[in-house]
Amino acid sequence: MSHRISAIILAAGKSQRMGQPKMVLPWEETTVLGQVIKVFSEAGIRNLFIVTGGDREKVEHEISRLNNNFPIKPVYNPDHEKSGMLSSILAGLNAIPKDVEAVLIGLGDQPQVEIATVDNILDLFYQKRRGIIIPSYNHRRGHPILLDSAMVQELKTFNPEYTLRDFLDSHQGEISYIPAGISVLHDLDTPQDYEKYRGKNKPD
Repeated sequence: MSHRISAIILAAGKSQRMGQPKMVLPWEETTVLGQVIKVFSEAGIRNLFIVTGGDREKVEHEISRLNNNFPIKPVYNPDHEKSGMLSSILAGLNAIPKDVEAVLIGLGDQPQVEIATVDNILDLFYQKRRGIIIPSYNHRRGHPILLDSAMVQELKTFNPEYTLRDFLDSHQGEISYIPAGISVLHDLDTPQDYEKYRGKNKPD
């Protein structure tokens, strides 16, 4: 895979509903965050940026541990407490190389993400080389989401008072959807989510 596709993995949440730092919870042979990084890396992405915020010390300690096996870099979002997801995305976008062809935006608390989904997103991008690519299940948008370089530059100037959904809605005609399993819709917010989905990273 091209080294000119970077990935941003969002891991800046405070895990309030989980009651403990969810990124470092055990998952299969690694952790929740480690599983997401493993899948992205196995899909061939060589530039991975992990956006931290809440539980920064523990999350960055986990990143340091995982860095022995994967090419990952932490990016701290100082606005994580007062702003939403878009501020973490922007923090990541400002850290990636300037010459990227595209950026994949994933969730650090989505360890169910399947390598087939990431592969399909990248394959479609290599065919089209432009636009936005989103996995969907039953016509519902999921993650991870890929933006080409032009979309990345536009998102950097997008009004920070809005959301990623607002940005996507403003570019409906430039979105390509790929069918995916239900796992693209699920992340881990609560202990119940964790127990339900733990160890179920299998094709739907």
